[in-house]
Amino acid sequence: MARSVQRDPGSFRDPLSRVFLADDSVYRGLTAAGLADYEAVAAAPFFSRLLEERLVVPTTRLPTTSPLDGEWAAVLQHERVKVVSYPYEWSFAMLRDAALLQLDVTRRALGDGFTTKDATPYNVQFEDLRPVFIDVGSFEPRPADEPWLGYQQFCELFLNPLVLQAVGNMAFQPWLRGSLDGIRAAEVEPLVRGRKRLDRGLLVHVVLHARAERRYADRDRDVRGELRQAGLGPKVIAAQLDNLARTVASLRWSEQSSTWSDYAGRSHYTQSDLAAKEAFVASAVEARRPSLVLDLGANDGHFSKVALRSGAERVVAVDSDHLTVDRLYRSLREVGEARILPLVMDVANPSPGLGWAGRERGPFTRRVAPELVLCLAVVHHLALTDTVPFELVVDFLADFGADVVVEFPHPDDPMVARLLARKRAGLFDHYQVADWERALESRFAIVRREVLPSGRRTMYACTRR
Repeated sequence: MARSVQRDPGSFRDPLSRVFLADDSVYRGLTAAGLADYEAVAAAPFFSRLLEERLVVPTTRLPTTSPLDGEWAAVLQHERVKVVSYPYEWSFAMLRDAALLQLDVTRRALGDGFTTKDATPYNVQFEDLRPVFIDVGSFEPRPADEPWLGYQQFCELFLNPLVLQAVGNMAFQPWLRGSLDGIRAAEVEPLVRGRKRLDRGLLVHVVLHARAERRYADRDRDVRGELRQAGLGPKVIAAQLDNLARTVASLRWSEQSSTWSDYAGRSHYTQSDLAAKEAFVASAVEARRPSLVLDLGANDGHFSKVALRSGAERVVAVDSDHLTVDRLYRSLREVGEARILPLVMDVANPSPGLGWAGRERGPFTRRVAPELVLCLAVVHHLALTDTVPFELVVDFLADFGADVVVEFPHPDDPMVARLLARKRAGLFDHYQVADWERALESRFAIVRREVLPSGRRTMYACTRR
């Protein structure tokens, strides 16, 4: 195997194929059995249509196995996703769209005699703000009278998290981050009460599913064999998929406000401060023309859009408020703006490495490789609300290996004064411009600094030392 090609640490669970990563390429090694499945799938009309519609990641078979070592019968090459994200970083609408894609590709495969052998959101990525199915190895010819083997996984990783938020008004992201296997039906069934039990989809896929879990939890039972004997044909599975699609599409999250959902007005900024801040960010972006900008604490994406207008090719917009991110995602889809990827994540608690050996799902700081980081109206929250020392804030920014544009609100800024008023006197006397700049210059060279017209905030454009 070429030294530049590395095994993807999240691709070891399929015995028929394995994914490998190079600088700009993604390869999939196929065993002899995996190749037989792929050749059948590649010849099927449904697969060609999915490729044409870019619902499946662009895939080609290489004429040689030379990129990998000799253990593989064939090698596929996939188009590399620009930014890898995980379901515990998606908003409600993003997970719902990904769920509908999973059902759509499975339904189409079924029509040509194929199926998907699993149904996990880790088989989906967002590219140009659209969900794209990336696990070509999941397609296989459907064995006669077999049920859809992905059903339970779909419920636990797609449907139940959506129910948790739509019906229970509880964020699914922390739960999925804490359980890569998802949420069992019995864990969300208590939320389905009153009129919700009249919903046929929730009754079948949550309530009755939960009862079956409890009834057979301690019994040895060959459920797959029983379903095979029942003779589940394509029409029955198609009806199941259609019912799941209707159930998912009907789920709505009706939350109207959150901590930061009304921040977009930016009433705490004077018009001159806001204009000066926009000009500073625009100038920094224009000077670099970055291919990727990471906007930390992006809120409604205002400065992500400033970055795009100023020459950035793409932006990853991160915010901890999942309602704000959900609104941003839906608004971007409505206007057709595909260059911003909004994600739910707390800057003070970024996604770590998870899964097997802590490497199966990579940490956020290793999956995103920006050329410029925007850290606007964030430092005071990290330093005062989360009590992160300036030095550690700077170290975190430096970990991205990129230039930064960072905003520092002074102690007399109204937002800072409000935070300081909640703190014990004297504990945060170090929250001063001089202390901040000393920490910043330990890892970055300040190329430009500008105090906003109010005199209460300073903007910095920096390059990493």
